Amino acid sequence: MVKTAVLVSGGGVNLQSLIDAGVFGEIPQCELTAVISSNPDAYALKRAEIAGIPCYVVDRGLFPSQVVFSFAILDKLRDLDIELVVLAGFEYEVSQPVLKYYGGRIIDTYPSLMPAFTDVGLSGIGIQKAAIDAGVKLTGATAYFVTGKPRSGPIILQKAVGVREGDTPAALQRRILEEGENIVLPRAVSLYCEGRLSIENGKVHIAGNEEESPDNTTK
Repeated sequence: MVKTAVLVSGGGVNLQSLIDAGVFGEIPQCELTAVISSNPDAYALKRAEIAGIPCYVVDRGLFPSQVVFSFAILDKLRDLDIELVVLAGFEYEVSQPVLKYYGGRIIDTYPSLMPAFTDVGLSGIGIQKAAIDAGVKLTGATAYFVTGKPRSGPIILQKAVGVREGDTPAALQRRILEEGENIVLPRAVSLYCEGRLSIENGKVHIAGNEEESPDNTTK
């Protein structure tokens, strides 16, 4: 079993997808060891409590800088002997102390088919607004390994989500979360915990990839 910590800051919808996947046996090699929140009031903590997952708060507001905060996160991860880190609505960039220790072992999702719509100036619902304004017919979600470059890293899985006529940014955001991120995140975690992922020359290779569907997600 791979000891996994989920870092959160808000409502925890992506965390819930991992909890549900665990209940239904979809990530059998993953042990959800801890949920660590940067926000003491995050509803994600309640989700974890209901699921019986130990919760910890490393309150960003108590630390004078991002680097000091990151060292506190790293200390907690190491104290818990965590092997895999998953970002699920964690609102802070992972800084060098954590990246150095957990390089190749941090998974995040992004609400587009990376590298599309990853401009630093885009955030939140602005990502979906940019997709609608561009007139794209397909957007989606990406699960990837976090590196030192924001919104960039070796891509693990992607799931396409169609842009519908008359979509609002809020409607598209919700559909990408439900039909994209909540699918690719548990699957990416499962593949990692099964030991099927490797990174070569900045690209992720999935052992037994012929079992995956053409869009590189579960069937």
